[in-house]
Amino acid sequence: MSKLTDLPKRILIGRALRSDKLGETLLPKRIALPVFASDPLSSVAYAPGEVLLVLSIAGLSAYHFSPWIALAVVVLMFTVVASYRQNVHAYPSGGGDYEVANTNLGPKAGLTVASALLVDYVLTVAVSISSGIENLGSAIPFVVEHKVFCAVGVIVLLTLMNLRGVKESGSLFAIPTYVFVAGVFIMIAWGAYQGIVLDETMKAPTADFEIKPEQEGLAGFALLFLLLRAFSSGCAALTGVEAISNGVPAFRKPKSKNAATTLALMGGLAVTMFCGIIFLAMATDVRMAEHPAVDLLRDGVPVGESYVQDPVISQVAAAVFGDGTFLFVVLAAATALVLFLAANTAYNGFPLLGSILAQDRYLPRQLHTRGDRLAFSNGIVLLAGAAALLVWVYGADSTKLIQLYIVGVFVSFTLSQTGMVRHWNRHLKTEKNPAQRRRMMRSRAINTFGAFFTGLVLVVVLATKFTHGAWVALLGMVIFYGTMTAIRRHYDSVSAEIAAAEERPDEYVRPSRVRSVVLVSKLHKPTLRALAYAKLLHANELEALSVNVDPAETKALKAEWERRGINVPLKILDSPYREITRPVIEYVKNIRRESPRDAVSVYIPEYVVGHWYEHLLHNQSALRLKGRLLFTPGVMVTSVPYQLRSSEAAKKRERKRQEWNAPGSVRRGPVEKRPKEAAGKDT
Repeated sequence: MSKLTDLPKRILIGRALRSDKLGETLLPKRIALPVFASDPLSSVAYAPGEVLLVLSIAGLSAYHFSPWIALAVVVLMFTVVASYRQNVHAYPSGGGDYEVANTNLGPKAGLTVASALLVDYVLTVAVSISSGIENLGSAIPFVVEHKVFCAVGVIVLLTLMNLRGVKESGSLFAIPTYVFVAGVFIMIAWGAYQGIVLDETMKAPTADFEIKPEQEGLAGFALLFLLLRAFSSGCAALTGVEAISNGVPAFRKPKSKNAATTLALMGGLAVTMFCGIIFLAMATDVRMAEHPAVDLLRDGVPVGESYVQDPVISQVAAAVFGDGTFLFVVLAAATALVLFLAANTAYNGFPLLGSILAQDRYLPRQLHTRGDRLAFSNGIVLLAGAAALLVWVYGADSTKLIQLYIVGVFVSFTLSQTGMVRHWNRHLKTEKNPAQRRRMMRSRAINTFGAFFTGLVLVVVLATKFTHGAWVALLGMVIFYGTMTAIRRHYDSVSAEIAAAEERPDEYVRPSRVRSVVLVSKLHKPTLRALAYAKLLHANELEALSVNVDPAETKALKAEWERRGINVPLKILDSPYREITRPVIEYVKNIRRESPRDAVSVYIPEYVVGHWYEHLLHNQSALRLKGRLLFTPGVMVTSVPYQLRSSEAAKKRERKRQEWNAPGSVRRGPVEKRPKEAAGKDT
């Protein structure tokens, strides 16, 4: 079985890496950008559409507010990027928002941030892949007809790619990300040239449609609420910004400087693309509606259920490049790919945060361990499972899923920036250098504005999205918070219980006697070996124990025992209900009750077999007994193995496994003998 599982594992994720090769997996800026910034970069594919969808509630007349909403999103993006540049310099260890909040605001605030980020990472995968499926579905009908199946398939594929390691997956993801960025910039530049220089009219496929307003004549507070809701939907462009601050350890040295540079580059690219798509959507008369089947009108008639509403970026590309042209197809494919790969931001953030939380005993310790490829494999698999479940529940519908989005990320934004303000206040109390004080005061001002602005946006998001699905994200945060609190309480309780005390309590006192019990079913070689081993350990008392289930077999056992003259007393337990486990457990417990200071050592003969199906035929009673005896204090259980002939087959298989190498496990001979490295040492 090991050979059968090792072969596909090596083919899918590659050969295992030594721990001392961790430095080779660190990322340069050109790879770190697509790895950690693919989420905010790709969000320009759906964030403009979300703004127009909300504005369409008031009809076409509300579209003229979209440039102002875009401006507000740009100001927020620059504020968040500037704030996080302070974070990566102050906290380069990779804890990100969690570490900032935990250090400066206390464990409860840190756990709140961690809960928000974990929810946000799961939603990032679900939203990005669902949106990518919808974009791909505009070109391939099969994909949109089987959305859930295709979305789960993409999640599985991304999981396998990430299990191969951060650097390797990042190199694979870099090309589509850069193609997407280049495609969007070409589209913006060519669209601006056609509209401004050539004065040509570009029309989106929906330019001749009309929008039936769901709420006509909105004014005053109702209009303000609608604009705030549109702004909160546009804030989807900011998701994933925090991932760089969480992933600082994955950067090459100087880590903080490289992370800050990548943040600035990401912010500039995302803002330019977001604004460009919004303005081109206005110029090409893109029409979007929350319920296109009834609210989009063609020649005064609703388009109907058969109509599939393409995303804004697809409609703009059709207007600028021409529907079905080479550049249109390239951009559509790159958009779908980068939306799939946007989930990679979460695939890097979630496992790293999970590892830190596991180290702090808020999550199971298995999440702290790196896998074969030096990636946090358990965290990657956990994220994939949660995202696949969410995609299945919501039918891979990005419009429904995006309503759950953003809440978590703005909770972490706000608490993180508030924590940074307290961080600078604490350092300013002790810093005497005037230049350093000026730098700290400037950083504090940036973080103060960031905390105020993101806090304001959080209130807006909660007010406008709560009834549209944001409550689900809040519920998820509460569940994560409660689960992590319970795990920490359990770990703390166990640590206190097993901690070695300074004085010598009763459990450290040597037992007064050791009483050994050898379980006997029949008098055969395994029993004789167990008896011989028990005698070798020189217990104070030694006895053999058997259970009377079949009187004839018990009588034969007694006769054989006497005939052989075995000098170990044989005790027979009656079992009127033909049970084996219960009488043995009760007998051992009685020994403990009568002599609490005695230790009881139970020896169980077991067969060692060579085939998996033989385990079903042997050792079942032994397994039940061991499981029950583990819960009895003062009782030690020892298995005495006896190798049957069939176990030789297992030995032969093991020898073959040691001689066999999976594809990729050996490539150019031992690492230390590679010519290239040897030459490097000579120089």
